[in-house]
Amino acid sequence: MSEYQVKALFLLNFVKYVDWPAGASGPITIGILGQDNFNDSLTDAVEGKNINGRAITIKHLSSGDSLSGCTILFISSSENSQLSAILGKVGSLPILTVGESESFLQNGGIINFMLKDGKIHLAINLKAAQKVNLQISSKLLSVADVVKE
Repeated sequence: MSEYQVKALFLLNFVKYVDWPAGASGPITIGILGQDNFNDSLTDAVEGKNINGRAITIKHLSSGDSLSGCTILFISSSENSQLSAILGKVGSLPILTVGESESFLQNGGIINFMLKDGKIHLAINLKAAQKVNLQISSKLLSVADVVKE
């Protein structure tokens, strides 16, 4: 399995392990901001699936787009130079931000993909999740490095 096939499966499965504020309805939208290295692996992972009766859609975004329709926002490493501005734009919206760069968590992102020994590891910024009222399940926290600050 390629790096981005694994990341695609993680993005899909995050929906099962994160609780959004009450009232979330409609499709689960995974936004991709920046360079899309998933090729078809994300589309293949979500095709025909729904979670708790909600369909899953993928939306490709550019930096000027509104982010408010996203449930999960994947910020590609191609956006590193604009990371703090993008995360600032998310603000207090209940969006699970996921990234893949060294400074992602320090800039206020919630989940970061890191490569260690050729395997993908997760790091989670709990404070950033709490700031936007997202509850991350203990099952997900148990497989990640948890960063409190």
